[in-house]
Amino acid sequence: MNEPLEPLEYHRLQRAAPWAPWRPLVGVVTLSVVFVVLAPVVSLAAFTVGLGISGADVTSSVERMLDTDHVTPLGLAYLNVAIALMIPATWLVAWALHRQRPGWLASVAPRIRWRWLLICLGLAFLALLVTLMVAAVVPASEDAGEVSTQLNGWTTTTRDFVLVVLLLTPLQAAGEEYVFRGYLTQAFGGLVRSRWLAVVGPALLFALAHGAQDPQIFVDRFAFGLVAGILVILTGGLEAGIAMHVLNNFFAFGLALAFGDITTVLNPTGGSWWSLATTLTQSVSFLVLSVGAARLLGLRTVAKPPVLAPSDTRV
Repeated sequence: MNEPLEPLEYHRLQRAAPWAPWRPLVGVVTLSVVFVVLAPVVSLAAFTVGLGISGADVTSSVERMLDTDHVTPLGLAYLNVAIALMIPATWLVAWALHRQRPGWLASVAPRIRWRWLLICLGLAFLALLVTLMVAAVVPASEDAGEVSTQLNGWTTTTRDFVLVVLLLTPLQAAGEEYVFRGYLTQAFGGLVRSRWLAVVGPALLFALAHGAQDPQIFVDRFAFGLVAGILVILTGGLEAGIAMHVLNNFFAFGLALAFGDITTVLNPTGGSWWSLATTLTQSVSFLVLSVGAARLLGLRTVAKPPVLAPSDTRV
């Protein structure tokens, strides 16, 4: 049975389409299988074919590509592409199970609101500056070790990493947002009215999806998921979460390429509770800035009935 014709917040949009409790449950299971099995296999097949066409030694190249203890540019590209494939995967599941146009996963508009996304990128940069000021006075982690102050040399490997990060990391970040803050938020929101359950459920799955990790790192990722989930509901779309995710990844990879090892970004260890002060500063300051800007701009945060009507050109 569908939701009555009343304005719907982002997390309730599945109730405007053909709905039954089994639909989001099947969707979550399907996306889990795609995320864990199908997307990596499809990406691996594509990269293997590409390596074969290039004339490289396929066996040794694939082994190096899959070695997460020694990340290569090709390995990072493979991981990014596998996660980016979740964007069309969520579109397909939303259409097949809910007869929902892909745009309704992006926002209540229903589309990516590009001007708003660009504004959010600027706000994320401001939040990052605030974070760096806080990081300068927060005690350093004894477990994490000292960050090198010596700039790494520029090599062809560095160049390849930079190209992969610039071209594919935004798609990887968007892929995660479409899964966890997109489909999963709407799936939880379809099953329950509670905003908080629609935020907490996907945030917990987001933290768990990153595998074994120290408690501090788990809490850090859970907190990120909570803030990103709140942003989706309060701004009516994925744009703010995507912007925060992209800039976080750019900063983490950029810092690693400049002063450290990019493998440590994908395999973090030795987390410190002190690090939460800086990450929470960034997330909360970005939350305040984004919600304030959304209200100042009069950003649409609900879908007005009839929910399937064509969208207008408002931000």
